[in-house]
Amino acid sequence: MEINRGVFIVILVVILSAGLGSAGDIVHQDDVAPKRPGCANNFVLVKVPTWINSLEDNEYVGVGARFGPTLESKEKHANHTRLALADPPDCCSKPRNQLAGKVVLVHRGNCSFTVKANAAEEAGASAILIINNQTELFKMVCESNADVDIKIPAVMLPHDAGLHLEKYINNDTIVSVAFYSPKRPPVDIAELFLWLMAVGTILCASFWSAWTAREVAIEQDKLLKDASEEFLLVGGAGSSGFVDINTMSAILFVVIASCFLVMLYKLMSFWFVEVLVVLFCIGGVEGLQTCLVALLSCFRWFQCFAESYVKVPFFGAVSHLTLGVSPFCIAFAVVWAVYRRISFAWIGQDILGIALIITVLQIVRVPNLKVGTVLLGCAFLYDIFWVFVSKWWFHESVMIVVARGDKSGEDGIPMLLKIPRMFDPWGGYSVIGFGDIILPGLLVAFSLRYDWLAKKNLRAGYFVWAMTAYGVGLLVTYVALNMMDGHGQPALLYIVPFTLGTFITLGKKRGDLKSLWTRGEPEMPCPHVQLQPLKQKE
Repeated sequence: MEINRGVFIVILVVILSAGLGSAGDIVHQDDVAPKRPGCANNFVLVKVPTWINSLEDNEYVGVGARFGPTLESKEKHANHTRLALADPPDCCSKPRNQLAGKVVLVHRGNCSFTVKANAAEEAGASAILIINNQTELFKMVCESNADVDIKIPAVMLPHDAGLHLEKYINNDTIVSVAFYSPKRPPVDIAELFLWLMAVGTILCASFWSAWTAREVAIEQDKLLKDASEEFLLVGGAGSSGFVDINTMSAILFVVIASCFLVMLYKLMSFWFVEVLVVLFCIGGVEGLQTCLVALLSCFRWFQCFAESYVKVPFFGAVSHLTLGVSPFCIAFAVVWAVYRRISFAWIGQDILGIALIITVLQIVRVPNLKVGTVLLGCAFLYDIFWVFVSKWWFHESVMIVVARGDKSGEDGIPMLLKIPRMFDPWGGYSVIGFGDIILPGLLVAFSLRYDWLAKKNLRAGYFVWAMTAYGVGLLVTYVALNMMDGHGQPALLYIVPFTLGTFITLGKKRGDLKSLWTRGEPEMPCPHVQLQPLKQKE
């Protein structure tokens, strides 16, 4: 396998994003306003289709209030109602204009939401549509000590959408609206496919890593058996092509990941996402090239090209097969980057991402369970901190904001596997960060290498248990994600206890924990050696 070490740094940068969530989550959480009689609605997203002079126009997304009646869930049951402006615009007192049977459009501010709704209801309005003073939506709650008995729906619209409708009305245009809140399906098939992608990626990467380790061990045995007295083993002269991380680098990895995440959060903008796209493409080209070369080398027709090399400036010796597949990989990444905003561009992103993840899991290796425990333990705390605890300092979840690409004008950063939510009326994507696959994947790949080198069968080994634990942990993550109504969840919060806990418990029960913890793999001579002839004595 050929590896450009300069690209390895790019690969490490690319995999630092972790976190699981839904791109459709645009509403703030509410932790201070408990439900009570008259103010007990669940917060729901609301679709607001509009008609201009009886012609269908844009459809906006708002959020329903804690108070008022429950909205219809199907569009065919929603009534088309004419929209009118309130006078005064904030509707903090009973409007002076005629609103009977109309939806009243009002501005946020100067009084509470319930005061506005009561004033609109008193004027005969059939519903109230509140224009927020910012782009994001805000959950409308009730005052803590007021009795609430509001019988008209209340919906909030983003600032730009509200001003757009207000402009039409001021131009004497007839504007009609409807409200309905379609329900999300309990389970979306996108989550199943994303689960299969994550598990399948680790499965492929683990077998490739274990197969390579076994081939190296077999080759080393041949060298030892064929070595005669006139040869001396000298280690450390060449590059192995693999990187074994240690305890300190595992800790530094998470520290650097945190710094990188904060940098993404602070510098998130259109141009910065463009830089990330370039980095992702470089890593994706390297990953796709490595995977294709390894795959094609298995066929007899391509072996001669894989074993013949040519010297290329800056890159050194490169096989003819690598030169052959490189233009295709580069063209694939460039085409994806140019057309990444079209509806099916997620396919290209996932192909590049999976190839990159498999390559990283082939390059980077956990040498023993001790390093794996430190790495996953730190990643466990990292994920929890940046998804949940970061809200106390930054007033929003840093991880979720970065994953969604807020403030960038882009549909999220590219370092994610994603699939569109095909049966969700709200659309959006189910996504999973590279780190949520790579970090536990390092431990799973280690388990299969250990099993093969220790000559353990599936029943006596650790791989099946580690792989199953990862799959169950990811499945529990999706259950939690749906229970939390699509709000982002730290996947490693669930995956690490399942994966690491299963490995340690099973190792202790079988009496292998000490060997797994310290040595990690069966003792054998280092496979990366050079044979040097002994000098003749004078």
